Amino acid sequence: MLKEFKNFIMTGNVIDLAVAVILAGAVGLVVNGFVTDIMMPIVGNFAGGVDFADLKYVLSPANVAADGTVTKPENAIMYGRWVNSIINLIIVGFVLFMIVKAYNKTKAPAEAPAPAGPSELDVLKEIRDALKK
Repeated sequence: MLKEFKNFIMTGNVIDLAVAVILAGAVGLVVNGFVTDIMMPIVGNFAGGVDFADLKYVLSPANVAADGTVTKPENAIMYGRWVNSIINLIIVGFVLFMIVKAYNKTKAPAEAPAPAGPSELDVLKEIRDALKK
């Protein structure tokens, strides 16, 4: 059983999958950093300096005691975070589209099949006919 497990783990498919998962995590961090640190401040700037994550609809406000401690936390619908998620999805989708498009350009184009010429048999027949003449 241990030998079977070793054979399974050492097959190319499992190793390829492991490498793909690790690379996907790394690419995900890079794309997420790009969206969070570069694109969202630009989107927020064009939206009038609004940070969408702060947008909310308060259902019941927080109760604060005289000494400043919160006795009952605020209950709010944080719709701004949802708006951020949608904007992130659109930006990540576009960035991944551009990455795949650039990758596809680097691939070598498929070679067109060689034009069909006369077969070896046809060439031999032509030589035979030429020798007969």
